[in-house]
Amino acid sequence: MASDTLAHKNAEKKSPRNLVARRLLRWYDKNARDLPWRVGPKARQSGAERNGRPDPYAVWLSEIMLQQTTVATVTPRYAEFLKRWPTVEDMAAAPLDDILGAWAGLGYYARARNLHKCAVEVATRGGFPDTEEELKSLPGVGDYTAAAIAAIAFDRRAVVVDGNIERVVSRLFAIDTPMPAAKPEIKERAGEIWPAQRSGDFAQAMMDLGAQICRPKSPACLLCPVSSVCEALALGRQPEFPRKAQKKPRPNRKGAVFALVNTKGAMLFERRPEKGLLGGMLGLPGTAWTPDKATDVFTAAPASANWNYIGKITHVFTHFHLTLDVYTAPAPKGFRRTAQQQWIAPAKAKLPTVMKKAVGLASEKKR
Repeated sequence: MASDTLAHKNAEKKSPRNLVARRLLRWYDKNARDLPWRVGPKARQSGAERNGRPDPYAVWLSEIMLQQTTVATVTPRYAEFLKRWPTVEDMAAAPLDDILGAWAGLGYYARARNLHKCAVEVATRGGFPDTEEELKSLPGVGDYTAAAIAAIAFDRRAVVVDGNIERVVSRLFAIDTPMPAAKPEIKERAGEIWPAQRSGDFAQAMMDLGAQICRPKSPACLLCPVSSVCEALALGRQPEFPRKAQKKPRPNRKGAVFALVNTKGAMLFERRPEKGLLGGMLGLPGTAWTPDKATDVFTAAPASANWNYIGKITHVFTHFHLTLDVYTAPAPKGFRRTAQQQWIAPAKAKLPTVMKKAVGLASEKKR
């Protein structure tokens, strides 16, 4: 018995892949986070849901929603989406405007447009494909999302690398290359420890380890199941990883928006172009967002009216700071909206956050 144990330990030392996978999966079986889109270890063992596997629709929906968005933010919104559209066929049958409206506030609105396009394509083909390559052919599904769906929904051996996993792997191997240049190396090293079996569980275990133990600040190394093979810990440098390139300051952009109000108290909104930031979303008419303030902003106004400047709002996007001057005016007699414009009560408009701020300011000044 002792010799068997010794042989097992020696085998683990020779194979970091086996050691990390074995220890991490054992830890995950006891400590997996309870997330609404996840079929955890106990449910998998009991055979619940598709023989212990999660619904590919649920995995796909959660992964798209989690892009650039936190678990805490996504959790209640995911439940709303799933209640409203329980299947991919339900989502495919929904009008795009409904999807965009439900998405308001989650940011990166191209995701919502691709969500609908993808749902239509998947419903047409009769279900989700189960390989990375086929999944990558779907609208809005890139390398990471394809790997996540393949691993978690279909248990394919697909190397999944999100922000949490990047941090874990960069510390395990003390990868000194700064991000984002380190991404290929991180994925390669992750592949060295990725198991052939339970690929989906391993992906989620790595995510949970990064979220709960291998945190960006103050990692709980004493609780880590793989600390004995962590090169960053051995060097005493774990907070340094992943190495970050020096951040460039966010540039500033400026613009103006116009809140035209009719006699019923509704505001004039227009649909933004499909391509570009906030594509396809409703917003107030306004100028382009440029580094310098436009000299004649009123050329972008939706009507010749008695415009009143009421203040400015600020908003931070991923790549720039935005300041918008807000103007409001009563709709002039005889005004006719265009086909891209519509009158909506401000409280009922489904708007991105930056437009909510502008409308909120205009509504407050109107009272």
